[in-house]
Amino acid sequence: MEILVLNGSPRPHGNTSAMVEAFTDGAQQSGHKVSVVNVCQKKIAGCLACEYCHTKGNGVCIQKDDMQEVYPLLEKAEMIVLASPVYYFSFTGQLQCAINRIYALDKPKNLKKAALFLSSESNHVYCGAIYEYQNAFLNYLKLEDMGIFSAYGKENKAEEKLNDLREFGKKLK
Repeated sequence: MEILVLNGSPRPHGNTSAMVEAFTDGAQQSGHKVSVVNVCQKKIAGCLACEYCHTKGNGVCIQKDDMQEVYPLLEKAEMIVLASPVYYFSFTGQLQCAINRIYALDKPKNLKKAALFLSSESNHVYCGAIYEYQNAFLNYLKLEDMGIFSAYGKENKAEEKLNDLREFGKKLK
């Protein structure tokens, strides 16, 4: 299976990145192809709401930034993983920009499954991100929810949590 991970962490070796690495390791061990896009290291602007993509652009966004590297991966992906630290009750702004720009494709043709990885230093701060994931992202794109994984405080980078993510990646069908 082709899997696209949109990692919304600005920290290359932070807690969210550790979650992504563990999952990627397990998924690759089972033969899945995983592409990780660290959106915070990219120049991805927010959607302009210009409707070019749905009028003249035939699904192509008018903005020529690093999102152009993500679109071909989205078109091939059968599963998407949204990964983000939660600083203020939702996804990082950089990840939100990338999510909003999926609008140009409307519904990527091969995308069938999704998962969500969240990390924080506090518990009970995930409601906004989970709500958006479940009620907007999954429902609109009609994706199968493969799971929500979160870590907070001492759970971050804990071997037990990372093993859970590795196993999740290994068991994907």
